[in-house]
Amino acid sequence: MSKIGFYIYYGFVWLITWLPIRIQYLYSDFMFLVGYYLLRYRKKTTLNNLRRSFPEKTEKEIRKIAVKFYRHLFDLFTESIASIHITENEIKKRVKFENLELLEKYFAEGKNLTVIGGHYGNWEWTFHIPFYTQYKVLPIYKKLNNERFDLLYNNLRSKFGAEPVEMKKTLRKVIEYKQKNILTITYFLGDQRPMKKNIRYWLTFLNQDTPVYLGAEKISTRLDQPIVFVNIKKIRRGYYIAEFINLVEHPREMKEYEITHRIMELLEKFIREKPEYWLWSHNRWKFNKSDFE
Repeated sequence: MSKIGFYIYYGFVWLITWLPIRIQYLYSDFMFLVGYYLLRYRKKTTLNNLRRSFPEKTEKEIRKIAVKFYRHLFDLFTESIASIHITENEIKKRVKFENLELLEKYFAEGKNLTVIGGHYGNWEWTFHIPFYTQYKVLPIYKKLNNERFDLLYNNLRSKFGAEPVEMKKTLRKVIEYKQKNILTITYFLGDQRPMKKNIRYWLTFLNQDTPVYLGAEKISTRLDQPIVFVNIKKIRRGYYIAEFINLVEHPREMKEYEITHRIMELLEKFIREKPEYWLWSHNRWKFNKSDFE
């Protein structure tokens, strides 16, 4: 997108996000009709991903999941941009956290934490964890190709006190805060696709050979940070519950790759329960394992 195109787009959504969210969902409904039926936004990728992940389902079942997914996807776009003007009270009302006592326990013990989830539910809205914890929250992100959108999304992620950190700078930033005696939550999304040059390990995820990032496991093991999984449940349109689940208390006691397997197995469990809330339009299986053998 050109610079002029971006500012036209931003000006448009800036105006829309002054409206109540319930009105903004009319825009989401319109985008769904255009994106799914007219433009067929990444529809081939989505359907292929679903078919390979659920070979036991009929084509009718696959397409039913796809329709539900696209409705959620355009809600997700709308909700993410709504963060431009969303208030503290509004975001607290729409995202509730369960088992915050787990974070308090580790904070009282003076331990840094790794929190990990996936592109599931509305992960962007969970970055207001700083309202509920004394931890410094560091969402880890992979830089977008479009610098203007990259800046926009990082501004939204930091709106309520989180500090987004580019993936390659993660270890340096965590150690920096450790030296200042500031406890941190390093917040990863564990289902991102590694760049081809960074692929080091494959596992089976959703019925397919899948390359995975090992950053969460390596940093947690090196710094002995307990790992907490966050499961984001969509209750109804615009309302979520984020549940913290104790995953690994002593990373250094785990075998190599065992942590990564645990993360992906738990994520797959939740995806299978409600598949429409995962990001199926992403080309997650772009690479074939046979090309690396």
